[in-house]
Amino acid sequence: MPLLTLQTSASLSSQQRHDLLAPLSKIVAECIGKPERYVMVAVSEAAMLMGGAEAPAAYADIRSIGGLNNAVNRKLSEGVCRVLQEQLGIPPDRVYLGFSNVSVENWGWDSGTFG
Repeated sequence: MPLLTLQTSASLSSQQRHDLLAPLSKIVAECIGKPERYVMVAVSEAAMLMGGAEAPAAYADIRSIGGLNNAVNRKLSEGVCRVLQEQLGIPPDRVYLGFSNVSVENWGWDSGTFG
């Protein structure tokens, strides 16, 4: 049920996109405390301008049915930023993250919802 959607202006090869999936999935599962089998991660390239500069940047949207709070969000921010800096060279000050708790009736899966 947790979903991390990552958009970045960094030019990504197919291998780089693939190499981001597993570490990001693990971070989300561990930080939120949900089974990784329910975590989804999507990575895509997007045109971005941050602070008036076109240098590589990223936006991560993280949604979950519960599990998000100040402490968890800080851990997610640290983990996601670390992976982006290590794998893509994007500095943490070029990354925005959005966090959303979603109610069970507003999250669909397997032909239904969780609520």
